[in-house]
Amino acid sequence: MLDEGGSDEFHRRPDPSAADAATPRVLTILSYVLEKLVARNDQLLVLGRQVAHDNGLMSNGEGDPQRVLGKNFNAFHGVRAPNISIPKYLERLYKYTNCSPSCFVVGYVYIDRLGHKYPDSLLVSLNVHRLLVTSIMVASKMLDDAHYNNAFYARVGGVSNEELNKLELELLFLLDFGVNVSARVFESYCQYLEKEMLSNGPTLKIEKSVISSTTSTVDDATEISVEDTDHTSSPSQLLD
Repeated sequence: MLDEGGSDEFHRRPDPSAADAATPRVLTILSYVLEKLVARNDQLLVLGRQVAHDNGLMSNGEGDPQRVLGKNFNAFHGVRAPNISIPKYLERLYKYTNCSPSCFVVGYVYIDRLGHKYPDSLLVSLNVHRLLVTSIMVASKMLDDAHYNNAFYARVGGVSNEELNKLELELLFLLDFGVNVSARVFESYCQYLEKEMLSNGPTLKIEKSVISSTTSTVDDATEISVEDTDHTSSPSQLLD
């Protein structure tokens, strides 16, 4: 579950030795970087709402989360933060879609491009899951010779097919269809992610070769619930 309190446990670097040996190292590295960023931005969101409250702006809507977050990522916002953590969500996407590890790096490139293009819009626990599944799906279409369709990604990601189709278009327009990533840019992001991990623990290198995909059936017992949402589906929780 995503921690809204910013505890020490939440900021602690994932232990690579505890991870499944079959799990690409890029998932561990990316999970750490994203969790740290989302935790910081969640705190900024709380601070922004507190400032709005202290200045008497809540009554006229200025303290609304959507206003504090910025409007550019509205399509990706859920009603509340999902109960599935970022590491578990990334592992789920990798397990069932069999996309190459490089897709996770390129997906992060897309998200980072959004952050630079729309600095007033924050990556937070309310939108990170939708942005991840959409970005990784688009990356797989750009990188992998064989990939699953939107309907399958929607099922794995815990959103409806209709919504994921809309999110894909939203992402493409936000990026101005700039989804090409050169080898130089890809390498620079790999080095950045590895450096982030190195500054907080042992060195981990990102896999840069494409892994051949194998058929995998979605485990309905761990299907992400899309219930209890407002106008959009939210990947809220895994069913026990």
